Amino acid sequence: MNDLRQKKKMGYTPVIIGLCFLMVFTCLGFCSSPKSLFIVPVTESLGIDRSTYSWNDSCRYIATSVINIFFGSLLHRFGPRKLIAAGFASLAISSLLYAVAENVFTIYLGGCLLGIGLSWTTTTMVGSVVNRWCFEKKGTIMGAILAANGLGGALATQIVSPIIESGAEGYRKAYVTVAVILLCVGLLITVLFRDKPADAPDSTENTSKSKKRGATHEGLEFSKAKRKAFFYIAAVCIFVTGLVLQGITGVAAAHLKDAGLDAGFVATILSVHSLTLAFFKFSTGIIYDKFGLRVTTGICCMTAVVVMILLSMVTNTVIGMTFAVIYATFSSLALPLETIMLPIYAGDLFGERSFNQVLGIFVSVNTAGYALGAPLINLCYDKFGTYVPGFYAGAALMLLVTIGVQTAITLASKARREAEIEA
Repeated sequence: MNDLRQKKKMGYTPVIIGLCFLMVFTCLGFCSSPKSLFIVPVTESLGIDRSTYSWNDSCRYIATSVINIFFGSLLHRFGPRKLIAAGFASLAISSLLYAVAENVFTIYLGGCLLGIGLSWTTTTMVGSVVNRWCFEKKGTIMGAILAANGLGGALATQIVSPIIESGAEGYRKAYVTVAVILLCVGLLITVLFRDKPADAPDSTENTSKSKKRGATHEGLEFSKAKRKAFFYIAAVCIFVTGLVLQGITGVAAAHLKDAGLDAGFVATILSVHSLTLAFFKFSTGIIYDKFGLRVTTGICCMTAVVVMILLSMVTNTVIGMTFAVIYATFSSLALPLETIMLPIYAGDLFGERSFNQVLGIFVSVNTAGYALGAPLINLCYDKFGTYVPGFYAGAALMLLVTIGVQTAITLASKARREAEIEA
């Protein structure tokens, strides 16, 4: 009887999960993963410095950070389907602006639309959709969906790279191609997507009947959630995580070359990093579903501490190259802290009632950390002539994040027990 009920509940859910996978595959795969391929042809064609061009990323992150603050309100007003459609439209227009841009201001506008589009089609939206449609094993499902990023990036590179190399203005054709792909996939997803299950149960149904990890609990209203100390502890930890991991990941290749490693070897271990990232995103979700938030964050955070120390010790020796391989492999286990763990933080710490508002804020502060991470780590290089002091500082900060997250989990558990007693 229970199995029959579970099958009935599944209904359209596998289709929604598949659409989310396709959405991440396309949006992050084609709009984010191959962005480094465009740097040289765009800057050479327009005659601009790479540092000037890099403000495009800042525009993207700022737009993402700002728009996610209002994610809960926008979702309540328009629903996921309309926001997803608007997200694909923003991404397509962004690509077309990049294709026709003759100055940096058009590129910066494209960066803003890119940030808005990704806000409504990737981590934040997928987290909300999975929370709405799936009642168990949310971590595993989130991990599987967000692992599509690496697969999409691999395909996008194979499609985009030859077009870029086809001529001096090949990058413009590549952007138009991406825009067409986005419009086609966006139309398909918009047609097939549904905002919620036809027989959606009350948010409290799973709270009372399931104690499994990954299941929804009722939680706190947002007005109460934002008055809790663990809300701010978690937000600060998420901000620092984005700052440290994004900053250090962005300069890792440059540091490996500075350490004297062969460019071919660096390229190889970065490919290893891309492959292990998809694996660890998926496995992190499984770890959460089996062992819970405390164990999962502990593993990811402490891995971040260790790999940053190893990265600082890389040299052009057998031992140093071994450290580089270990970094490239296991740094992927730290990176889910800035992707699949954000919806899990929101759901596990605060529950169903404030999920969308909290998720939007968590993604916002995480992205704000992205925007500051690269300038700070490069400032470290300008001051010391090496990234190593920044790596040690990042390891120390991630150790503090480990303590902070564990504290937030303890306080959230206490608040939930008190709420259950009062009820």
